[in-house]
Amino acid sequence: MPNVWLKHYAEDIPHEVDIPEISIPDMLQDTVRKYGEKEALSFYGQTMTYKELQYRTSAFASALQEKGIKKGDRVAIMLPNCPQYVISYYGILTAGAVVTQVNPMLVGRELTHILNDSGARVLVIYKDLLPVLEKVQDSLSLEKVVTVDLKGKEGSEEEDYIPFSHFLASGTDKVEPPKINPEEDTAVLQYTGGTTGRSKGATLTHRNLIANLTQTYEFFKHDLKKGEERYLTVIPLFHVFGMTACMNLSVYSGSLSVMLPRFELEEVLETIKREQPTSFPGVPTMYVALNSHPEAESYGIDSIKVCNSGSAPMPLELMRSFENKTSSTILEGYGLSETSPTTHVNPSFGERKPGSVGIPLPSTECKIVDLGEGTKELKAGETGEVIIKGPQVMKGYWNMPEETTIALRNGWLYTGDIGKMDEDGYLYIVDRKKDLIIASGYNIYPRDIEEVLYEHEAVQEAVAVGIPDKYKGEAVKAVVVFKDGKSATEEELISFCRQNMAAYKVPSYIESRQQLPKTNVGKILRRAIKEEARKQAAEKQSPL
Repeated sequence: MPNVWLKHYAEDIPHEVDIPEISIPDMLQDTVRKYGEKEALSFYGQTMTYKELQYRTSAFASALQEKGIKKGDRVAIMLPNCPQYVISYYGILTAGAVVTQVNPMLVGRELTHILNDSGARVLVIYKDLLPVLEKVQDSLSLEKVVTVDLKGKEGSEEEDYIPFSHFLASGTDKVEPPKINPEEDTAVLQYTGGTTGRSKGATLTHRNLIANLTQTYEFFKHDLKKGEERYLTVIPLFHVFGMTACMNLSVYSGSLSVMLPRFELEEVLETIKREQPTSFPGVPTMYVALNSHPEAESYGIDSIKVCNSGSAPMPLELMRSFENKTSSTILEGYGLSETSPTTHVNPSFGERKPGSVGIPLPSTECKIVDLGEGTKELKAGETGEVIIKGPQVMKGYWNMPEETTIALRNGWLYTGDIGKMDEDGYLYIVDRKKDLIIASGYNIYPRDIEEVLYEHEAVQEAVAVGIPDKYKGEAVKAVVVFKDGKSATEEELISFCRQNMAAYKVPSYIESRQQLPKTNVGKILRRAIKEEARKQAAEKQSPL
């Protein structure tokens, strides 16, 4: 690898960092000792100090233990951003259990897979989502369901459901935390997709998460000061980026997390005006929306010092315009669920290269290898698969030994992403070996969409690809072939998809063809379809 460390790193940012042998609950405890009276969370004007957060966390952990939850048991969270999410997350880990992250936008079939695959015994769920759960509850092995009502109308305890406040009141601050081995014990199951279409649970240990926090803070220490920052937390916490870059990093640094359950432009601007955040981790679509608002500057967005952007490429024009309005710095980065998540970021203390995701975090190694066997390291400028080594790399996939063996080889994570490095060690992501689609910061796996389309009575073959979209980054386009004598309109197929998958996965466009391009052994040529779809989209957007 090019010697990026000597050429680009500030003198006091080392190549390697010492990872403390502590758990996530240990980290919270340490922050409480240092910053106990400081505000930890702000949610629509209601605040909570670190001491108060710790008390509620202990009560939640105690309540779990009283319900029979033991070390290693899985407890799922299906909530939007709110204080109850943070309390549940740290409470689960304090009890020695494993957090299973669940996207609140999932539909029944997707929820069933994650809860059954993880073996979750308890689910903490937003009350408005109960209709989704109730449709599939008979096929689940859940023992308890804790409901969160953000409207303040939790009601009385029912046989099947326990209001969050009642559950919290059933615990005490006398929790008995089990002994945790940070390197071995799993903290989080972070579900991600892949070429097989089955969502996989990346097992992230306590050390993985502590390592990424240590690495990230070391990288940003010239920009972010402990005990002083105010994080705008609007990116979802169920997403690995939000979990680390907002929730855990704010706790690690003794900072305030200003929480919003969703990105609504006017609400975000009013929150910025009122709370004056200094750090705003987000995805490009969020910056696009803020940047395009004609009066954004009047809301005091210049309070924001650092914006670390992930999940999708950041257009250069947007970056420049936003930075001019805010006086902030947008630092584009790269990571995966399997790496807790961050591996690369453009440095604020060195050169930022447009189109690049930056340089490796401390204690992180990166190589580009051939796309065949993946054993030959390629030279600078050559394109191949990106592989990563570092303390933030997952232990493996939950109950999937074969997939783990494929992904983790000789200490290296084979990311499935195609990229190149320049002579200075800056990484450029060229394509996705896994054909991942990223729309508005959401990871969308084509096979999830294709499996639903195949269930439609008229569809014989289906392929989903990502096409450029000025606002979302990418939009989903599906190409289908109908069975003989069968047909359906684009509107009918899109409606069918809406009924059977999360809204962010639903194709924006569906095209029907007589046949799909295939290899001589009958394998559908996804890359060819993707290139054709992208060309068509570009021609439609062309002013000529």
